[in-house]
Amino acid sequence: MTTTLTPRTPATQRDARGGFLAALHAEWTKFRTVRGWVLAMAAALLATIVVGLLGTAAPAPDSSGTGTSSYPKGPGGEAVNDNFYLVHKTLTGDGSLTVDLRSLSGVADTGIGSGSVSGTQPWAKAGIIMKESLTRGSRYAAVMATGGHGVRMQYDFTHDTAGPPGKVAADSPRRLRLVRSGDTLTGYVSTDGSRWTEVDSVKLPGLPHTVRAGFFAASPQAMQETGAGAGFSPAAATGTFGTPELTGGWSPGAWSGTQVGGDAGTSGSYSSTIKGGFTRTGGGFTVTGAGDIAPVVGGPVMGGGFSVENFLVGTFAGLVVVTAVGTVFITGEYRHGLLRTTMAAVPPRGRVLGAKALVAGGVAFAVGLVAAAITIPIGKSSALGRGFHVFPVAAATELRVMAGTGLLCAAAAVLALGVGTLLRRSATAVALVIASIVLPFLLATSGVLPPGVSEWLLRVTPAAGFAVQQTLPYYAHVLSVYEPSTGYHPLTPWTGFAVLGGYAALAFGLAVVRLRRRDV
Repeated sequence: MTTTLTPRTPATQRDARGGFLAALHAEWTKFRTVRGWVLAMAAALLATIVVGLLGTAAPAPDSSGTGTSSYPKGPGGEAVNDNFYLVHKTLTGDGSLTVDLRSLSGVADTGIGSGSVSGTQPWAKAGIIMKESLTRGSRYAAVMATGGHGVRMQYDFTHDTAGPPGKVAADSPRRLRLVRSGDTLTGYVSTDGSRWTEVDSVKLPGLPHTVRAGFFAASPQAMQETGAGAGFSPAAATGTFGTPELTGGWSPGAWSGTQVGGDAGTSGSYSSTIKGGFTRTGGGFTVTGAGDIAPVVGGPVMGGGFSVENFLVGTFAGLVVVTAVGTVFITGEYRHGLLRTTMAAVPPRGRVLGAKALVAGGVAFAVGLVAAAITIPIGKSSALGRGFHVFPVAAATELRVMAGTGLLCAAAAVLALGVGTLLRRSATAVALVIASIVLPFLLATSGVLPPGVSEWLLRVTPAAGFAVQQTLPYYAHVLSVYEPSTGYHPLTPWTGFAVLGGYAALAFGLAVVRLRRRDV
């Protein structure tokens, strides 16, 4: 027996495209003419907006009504802490600063009376820095020693390069050097002053000809166990520096001391027992400072503020409706016996299901996108007007969140369509999809589960897709509580969405196979 294969000619390809477009038009017509489906999608849009705005409508704790965010923006548009004590001069053109860091110590406020305890925080830092200006958020590069992570070179807040490990002590000082050549700044470290190790060399385009440079100290807040559980207390670091060696165009005269940022900021304010400043020690300096030079992170550190995704808390409510419509879009035809008519008009069953997926996913995408585009600017304006801080993000990040919300809704609709095709029962399919997307998300972010379980749920269930809304990045060089309950997903935005997309693709593929093999 021989089988003749009919070649796929351009004409048959056009027929296939035309057939799919006809099926797509038919499914779109079917969707828009069923009033209940249209009203349901409008309700999903409204629910996402209203729940999101009501969920962030609490009055500000201080009722200050300042209308501005206290977080300056770094070079990349991210929210940053830029609060530290600096002993500085100006450097014009190329030059270098070399100095011995002889010790690094710390102190934290206990929060009990006026007491304080000794203890250097792991990310307390003291070192040398060259900075565009004293304006918060301006560009910089610094080489430093830390309390628990060895020597580092950091620049522009988000970048961190590890150098040699080990703590600074009287019997184990570190000699630090920072060299400027045009827009390139290079950091070095040495233990003996003769053998130098390059930590990193970075380029800061647009760095002005004259910069501020000198010695600094800073310490983020101390995480402590209190009577009410874990909390943060003000902390400071003190660095003892030797006599500096300068080359290049340094300004003459005495060194000046400045608390950059005005106070220690959100990452470790001074208290009644912790003050910043500097003293001369022979030819060297002893510098004490609090605060941090790093990105702002979420969780307890943010206190009294919102991130962009907070305004989209209503997404879960909209997804419940989107899921129901995506399911009924196929199960309704099973229940009323209309699927036979549909298949008679368009015999390729995969084509019919593909058209349904495109219509349901497309409408859901529009609902999510429009809801996010409306909710985010209104929510931000309202929060700022009530005196809340709003975590600033780059415009590209905000656009990703808006588009991601649309994609989240679209993937949920396709998943619901696939599960509905497999189960043929609306209530069962809707319950299963909601239990796999919305329920794990609510459990993981509510804080009722252990952090490890919450992270597991947001890695392996379709709820991972909510990561596409996240704007709070994880930074290894910033101390915080990085857990789902504080707004941190274990997966990156697009990786998390890929998990949900994988579930949707699997459900759709199985639905196509099942639909082809059984009677409708």
